[in-house]
Amino acid sequence: MTEKGREFVSVVRVSGPLLAVEGIEDASYGELVFVKFPDNTIQKGEVLETAKGFAIVQVYGGTSDLDTDVTSVRFTGSPMKTGVSRDMLGRVFSGDGEPSDGGGDVIPEKVLDINGYSINPYSREYPEDFIETGISAIDGMNTLVRGQKLPIFSGSGMPHSRLAAQIARQARVLGEKEDFAIVFGAMGITYDEDHYFREEFSRTGALEHAVLFINHADDPAIERIITPRIALTAAEYLAFHDGMHVLVILQDITSYCEALREVSAAREEVPARRGYPGYMYTDLASIYERAGRIKGKKGSITQLPILTMPDDDITHPVPDLTGYITEGQIVLSRDLHRKGIYPPIDVLPCLSRLMKGGIGEGKTRGDHADVTNQLYAAYARGRKLQSLVAVIGDESLSPSDRLYLSFADTFEKEFVSQNKNEGRSIEETLSLSWRLLSKFPKEGLKRIDEKYIEKYYVNGEKFE
Repeated sequence: MTEKGREFVSVVRVSGPLLAVEGIEDASYGELVFVKFPDNTIQKGEVLETAKGFAIVQVYGGTSDLDTDVTSVRFTGSPMKTGVSRDMLGRVFSGDGEPSDGGGDVIPEKVLDINGYSINPYSREYPEDFIETGISAIDGMNTLVRGQKLPIFSGSGMPHSRLAAQIARQARVLGEKEDFAIVFGAMGITYDEDHYFREEFSRTGALEHAVLFINHADDPAIERIITPRIALTAAEYLAFHDGMHVLVILQDITSYCEALREVSAAREEVPARRGYPGYMYTDLASIYERAGRIKGKKGSITQLPILTMPDDDITHPVPDLTGYITEGQIVLSRDLHRKGIYPPIDVLPCLSRLMKGGIGEGKTRGDHADVTNQLYAAYARGRKLQSLVAVIGDESLSPSDRLYLSFADTFEKEFVSQNKNEGRSIEETLSLSWRLLSKFPKEGLKRIDEKYIEKYYVNGEKFE
């Protein structure tokens, strides 16, 4: 072993993305290190574990070309940090924060710890400002509120990428003109998806107020652990330093969790459910809980994490734990996708726990809550009848049953479904809701206040 300041050439063991270094007494958890390979390339790493006389280092670039005899590790004495600036808007970066759009380095205004800082619960302000996404199934039925974390549960092959790009393009805060930005963190995506996002953001002009961090599927899986943290650090700077309202879209959280599992296996930890580490709940919470609003600060961070459910299993550990931490979920349905419905959002298992505080008079419209409840009840009854008809046929259905059955089909085709380039205002969404609900007789709208029925009910329309 030789020591050169805080540089060591005493790597004694390599296991997957991890290496063990002997002879260091004062390494600290989370400390940034630089690993110099035999070919003189340098990779970033992080201290995962320390004990007397040694440290376990996680290498973000992989360890396939590492030679323990000549590899050196330099300990910096500080956690991993990234430079942030408002000039990041309009730029594309790699998963570890390096510019990847050919635009050169960004001159940082601040250098911040990528792990962020805990927000005092007392300082948090309750989310209650409506964000219009232009998607009726979200705005009308599962409203997104500024400062909320609302994940999208999807599956392999579903159009979650297209939906993410559409929301990023259309999302806006109603009322006075305010600074609004998008921070997009992609983990484990293909080059086709990368090209799609760059092209879509550039074509629509959304890139002007967006920052993209992209980790590809062939990049080291371990790099995915830092991608969301760097993205959120940029978002925190824009929100709480520059006073912007930031929407953070993270895709795909499942890829992130797979990287966590890889590290856990390399450390030979006792696995929990399906091989994932037992601390995955805490780790995910450290990402999700960076959303919110702070008293006295103008800006805010709203999160839309996207995760793909293996085998469309909503009880899988990743969506299961995510559901405990976040404030609801948007669920994409493969059955609706097969019917050609876009976006294939199944409103029945969807939920926005903070919706109540973000809708109503002065925010969206006074009838919003009643209309949502009535749509939900009518569609749920129609879906139940669809299942019944598939078994016994429709010969024995009453006229009322047929009306609800027809409503469920029309609701999917006209309300849930919309063009990928179509952004509906909340007024358009509510007007469409009333047009559909007015197919029922007034006395059938038991969940809506009579004053709203008198004001908005459309007479004379019948289902075909």
